[in-house]
Amino acid sequence: MSDSILQKVNYPKDLKNLSIDQLNQLTDELRHYLLDVVSTVGGHLAPGLGVVELTVALHYVFNTPQDKIVWDVGHQAYIHKILTGRKDRFPTIRQLDGISGFPKIDESEYDTFGVGHASTSISAALGMACARDHFQEDYKVIAVIGDGAMTGGIAFEGLNNAGMLKKDLIVILNDNKMSISPNVGALAQYLTSIITAPSYNKLKDDIWELTGRLDKLGNKIRASVGRIQKALKSVLVPGVVFERLGFRYFGPVDGHNLTMLIRILNQIKNRKGPILVHILTKKGKGYLPAENNASIFHGLGAFDQATGTVKKKSKSPSYTEVFGKTILALAQKDKRIVGITAAMADGTGLIHLRRELPDQFYDVGIAEQHAVTFACGLALQGMKPVVAIYSTFLQRAFDQLIHDVGIQKIPLVFALDRAGLVGGDGATHHGAFDLSYLRLIPNFVVMAPKDEPELQDMLQTAIQYNEGPVAIRYPRGTGRGSPMKSDFKTIPIGESETLRSGVDIALLGVGKSVFTLNRVADLLAPEQISARVENMRFIKPLDKEKLSDLAERFSLLVTLEDNTLQGGFGSAVREFLGTMQKAKVKIVSFGLPDQFVDHGSVDLLQQRLELTPEKLAEKIGRLFRFDEIKPVVGMEVSGMNH
Repeated sequence: MSDSILQKVNYPKDLKNLSIDQLNQLTDELRHYLLDVVSTVGGHLAPGLGVVELTVALHYVFNTPQDKIVWDVGHQAYIHKILTGRKDRFPTIRQLDGISGFPKIDESEYDTFGVGHASTSISAALGMACARDHFQEDYKVIAVIGDGAMTGGIAFEGLNNAGMLKKDLIVILNDNKMSISPNVGALAQYLTSIITAPSYNKLKDDIWELTGRLDKLGNKIRASVGRIQKALKSVLVPGVVFERLGFRYFGPVDGHNLTMLIRILNQIKNRKGPILVHILTKKGKGYLPAENNASIFHGLGAFDQATGTVKKKSKSPSYTEVFGKTILALAQKDKRIVGITAAMADGTGLIHLRRELPDQFYDVGIAEQHAVTFACGLALQGMKPVVAIYSTFLQRAFDQLIHDVGIQKIPLVFALDRAGLVGGDGATHHGAFDLSYLRLIPNFVVMAPKDEPELQDMLQTAIQYNEGPVAIRYPRGTGRGSPMKSDFKTIPIGESETLRSGVDIALLGVGKSVFTLNRVADLLAPEQISARVENMRFIKPLDKEKLSDLAERFSLLVTLEDNTLQGGFGSAVREFLGTMQKAKVKIVSFGLPDQFVDHGSVDLLQQRLELTPEKLAEKIGRLFRFDEIKPVVGMEVSGMNH
């Protein structure tokens, strides 16, 4: 066996003296290394396998980090991380205190822009290109965007602006679904090799300049040539839309042909103006299970590399699965119910609806703003839309939530998956803010289920509610393993429930925090502290009658939430009781701190944030015994006269 090339490559400069044969060997070694690590620790596999040759070619041709590569959707950037000084730390990816699963500007100078949400690369890259020209600096800017991210409106806003500004900018469109260009073959490859060749472009520029000197005749020749070129390109090349936006289009290019990629990039890197290079890749390239099922291998936990079998930790259905099967059951009985996803049918559980009732399912692409307003139109004409989006991604439609939904009191349902801490994907994906940004919008109802059956009941409740919008937020992963129900009940809006009686303190929770508090009550009991546990269920409207009663009966109320403390559930409780002037009650709120929480398993993050039942019981016990305790990260105290 030949010597390992990867062992000798630590930074992009190490690529420069390698031969094409050595670079091709390197791509094979990179695929094996990526597969070994992700099969052990989990992560995003298929996207990385698909861009191995592209990543090697980019770092081989361009002078990074002086030249700026801006990745769109960081799932593509695993190979980039391996080649930019993080090879030895790569097995720590997405682990607590390890490297991030996404580009992160404070992690490496090669990570030019932090990214976890799609469609941002072109706008960021254009900003860098404008700053470069402003300061009269000399470097290249390259945005790498996937075809899925091209469904996001901000991507086209960036393209439109870049075409207008005419800055030197290279956009690499990584097309891994053949969704844009069916016309791929020998002719298109040949055409690409012609239009990227320096001799062709010099001849074209010379002719263009010459005809410009021929007065009226020259203009006629130019117009005729332009019409012929556009007509040919519209038939043979799927890039007319980009050229009309002001980009020079090159492609399609085989994204797994390293020699061709290097040649194309070398030929276009010094051309002026905005350029778009369209490459075709296969998601999961080089690992058959990922090639055959790219959606499963997009992002996953540890798996058996030999068989491709995912190692499941729990036999209980996830909240996502419970939601997906429940909306299907409801939609089978009511044809007005439709599910809407922003390119996440699998991730949100709407895959069941898509499979069984395709006429009641819509995938709008990575376009959360459109998804929300599209749902408004459906609802206004008598439909019952359920918009299923990850909590972190609904943030992108904040204006629509206020302007299109809230002001008009449109009755539609938001199912917010991945609420709270989500683990390895880190700060860009934690659903840490939904209670805060939804609670401030008038006319919204916001609720969180304590377990799987309550999620089912809340979904029916939300669909039946006709007075305005309803948001249900629930966590990633499995719940308590409670059996799913076949018949659902409607929960009175704003009504909480008492899960446990107590006489000394009251513990108020929403969502999965309810059972954390139940465990806290267990731990406090041996200390002769009797704790009442309330499942508040509704963040908005609050059960004000219950809260008033609790404030009269208890001297200490504790709230817990899997959301930032800024403007969340605890804030709502304190605000309400403040207006009621319940001066004798002390309110202590626990939740996520006013900071962006890094990546790591949920259990380890909760330990670090001191939100485990044991730590909470220790702090609450000290508070009840009137010991001095200062608020710490993830904790707020209010009230007096204790």
